[in-house]
Amino acid sequence: MKRYFLAIPAFFIAFQTIAKQPTKVTRPKLVVGIVIDQMRWDYLYRFNDQYGKGGFKRLMKDGFNCQNTMINYLPSYTAPGHSCIYTGSVPSIHGIAANDWYDNFTGKKMYCTDDTVREINNGIVGDTSMSPRNLLTTTITDELRLATNFRSKVYGISIKDRGAILPAGHLANGAYWLDDTTGSFCSSTYYKNTNPTWLQAFNKRKVADSLIKLTWTLLDPTNKIYTQSLADDNKYEGKFKGEGAPIFPHDLNKLRGKDRYNSFKATAGGNYLTLQMAMACRDGEKLGEGEETDFLAVSFSSTDYTGHQFSPNSMEVEDAYLRLDMDLATLLDYLDETVGKGDYTVFLTADHGAAHNPQFLIDNGVPAGFVDQDYKKDLNTYLDGIYGQKDIIKHFTNYQFYVNEAAIKSANLDRGKVRESIVTYLNTKPEFQYVVDMENMNRTAVPEPIRTMLVNGYYRGRSGSIEVVPNPGWFEGHSKTGTTHGTWNPYDAHIPLLWYGWGIPKGETNTVVNMTDISATLAALLHIQMPNGCIGKPILMAK
Repeated sequence: MKRYFLAIPAFFIAFQTIAKQPTKVTRPKLVVGIVIDQMRWDYLYRFNDQYGKGGFKRLMKDGFNCQNTMINYLPSYTAPGHSCIYTGSVPSIHGIAANDWYDNFTGKKMYCTDDTVREINNGIVGDTSMSPRNLLTTTITDELRLATNFRSKVYGISIKDRGAILPAGHLANGAYWLDDTTGSFCSSTYYKNTNPTWLQAFNKRKVADSLIKLTWTLLDPTNKIYTQSLADDNKYEGKFKGEGAPIFPHDLNKLRGKDRYNSFKATAGGNYLTLQMAMACRDGEKLGEGEETDFLAVSFSSTDYTGHQFSPNSMEVEDAYLRLDMDLATLLDYLDETVGKGDYTVFLTADHGAAHNPQFLIDNGVPAGFVDQDYKKDLNTYLDGIYGQKDIIKHFTNYQFYVNEAAIKSANLDRGKVRESIVTYLNTKPEFQYVVDMENMNRTAVPEPIRTMLVNGYYRGRSGSIEVVPNPGWFEGHSKTGTTHGTWNPYDAHIPLLWYGWGIPKGETNTVVNMTDISATLAALLHIQMPNGCIGKPILMAK
């Protein structure tokens, strides 16, 4: 009995000793994820001479630079890019196969963040509703919420809905994006039934309207600093609605309603608006001031609209990046003051890059072109001539052909032969380097890394099952101005990746890392679980 009673105080002594040990994991106060839409890796250096010391250069000088960060799936679009960054996964797993796709089970066209259950929440009911429900895996932001028993706060900010919703994840406290009809930031009832007071106050300031009134002028009106651009007025640039020519200054004051705000998104002012909104969110929600690590996901999307309209060699793109550099400097100084220098972690990357305008390349003797034919119509005519069945091809989008399985079955056709006929026809088109039946990959000799990128991007329920890979310098589009993206080529798939702040050493690596490695690295840094579909590996950072 004495031994029994003696054991009791020993147990309590041991318990008290354990309880006194530090149990809190060391983490930064705030993580800020920055995604710059349509930023090619070479923009870090192409415009470097004109960047100030406090933006990109500060991150590159005092942080860690992953020089060879690659996208490892197809197509390289905005929604898959944001999803990959924050899930550490690829479309074949996380399910965001493109910005838009056709559901192979229902036949309906889907937008990446469509949610028929929800309503837009900005004081009015929207025509469509938004949520992350189509994203099939967790995000690093979800895992942070789970790891802290929902005490961490997570918010997503962007002028694009998908740029705010997908990074913020399923468990976010909120995601906010620009309403094209009002110029205010909105959300959906997936997050809250009413907008917070700070957002209502921000929207009352009418920041977008104030910026539109200023018009978009060159940062340097003498034009001397724009050494990386073509002449202001050239045939590769698209005009704003109501403009006589695509030249500075760009005055949007005459536009009204949706046209007004849609055009505004393609100006440098859109990024400044995003910056102001991000800081308002941090202040309003007091991010980085609590006991747990908070997460602010910010996507600067105006660079994508600018690039699509004006192309990489325009003064508009160069000016947009010089102004974005200033916005980044403002953001970093702001974080120093509000959260504390050394108490926050920042990563900066892109969802995809951008091609040169094909006509620009052609005019300068480089092979290029536009994939702009009506392949669906021509292919259906060809197949009807063989099999006597119309509309065997339902859709052509995202470089993918959707096959009408119901039509093949109803006509009692040999499915394998029909698919072979489709591949045979498409192989006669010289603009396609590879034509791949995704159900029979072994029948086509496709080299790495393209093969793996095709497999990683194919989601059976949402992707077209026959995919084409155009020649380098070619892209899908009808417009001869501006640019786009979506292919495997380095101009689309080579993206910047900069790390800075808490837990990040100074240095750089030329080792190839993948976009999928970003979330794995964050998980290791924060000592939390990787997202549940993550296939990435932590990036080794050394001085």
